[in-house]
Amino acid sequence: MPLPAHRRPGTEPIGTDPRCVSSLTTQRITLSSESDLLPLLGRNDENLRLLESQLALRIVARGTEITLRGEEEQVARGTRILEELQARVAAGLPVQAAEVRTALRVLAEDQAADLKAIFLEAIPVPSRKKQVTPKTLTQKRYVDAIRARDVVVGIGPAGTGKSYLAMAMAVSAMTRREVSRIILTRPAVEAGERLGFLPGDMYEKVHPYLRPLYDALYDMMEPEKVQTMTERGAIEIAPLAYMRGRSLNDAFIVLDEAQNTTSEQMKMFLTRLGFN
Repeated sequence: MPLPAHRRPGTEPIGTDPRCVSSLTTQRITLSSESDLLPLLGRNDENLRLLESQLALRIVARGTEITLRGEEEQVARGTRILEELQARVAAGLPVQAAEVRTALRVLAEDQAADLKAIFLEAIPVPSRKKQVTPKTLTQKRYVDAIRARDVVVGIGPAGTGKSYLAMAMAVSAMTRREVSRIILTRPAVEAGERLGFLPGDMYEKVHPYLRPLYDALYDMMEPEKVQTMTERGAIEIAPLAYMRGRSLNDAFIVLDEAQNTTSEQMKMFLTRLGFN
């Protein structure tokens, strides 16, 4: 009979072959209290079911104890993931299937990876509905670089979080009063239509080009607050072509799609950076 689509060869359910019994091992994790169990298990135990399916384990949770049974290497991996997730629960951070998938992916790439560096990292943004955290070790290094350096260049494929995490760090810096304003800029690379075709003043014309950054802002802040801060200049749209002659002090500046700048534009942008 063919295996189900979600099960890889070599990950048959435990107990189907008596010959594999001798290679199985059991590990128990004891939680500090039963209140930690529910957020760790996930809704309808979805976190445990995900670990079971991906690591070919049998996991049982009772009271404050979680028992894992399976091949020794997979049990060790599952135990480590659950212990790291338990630390995240203790820190008051949510644990969802996304965090479990992140842990599985990171350990598949590097078994010595420091999961705590990812799981206990939270970028403080004023959003009640969302917690912004790095999802990979590379994203963690990116966030650390932004904290440590004045100028950071992020290079990577589309959808890897370059702009989103930069906006999260900008909002966080503004929230902690480390800067007094956020400046968003992007080279206006047109696709068939020129800026003059769009209605409105200069800022309204360039707004569609900065829409991805605004989408990230609206994801982390209330739209009314974004509007208020934009009107008073705390969040500013600065078209790259009109930045010459300015000195930008006490600001968090995000230059999106920088690969589309010319060398002259990039030199002009970098020489606009002032104090802090």
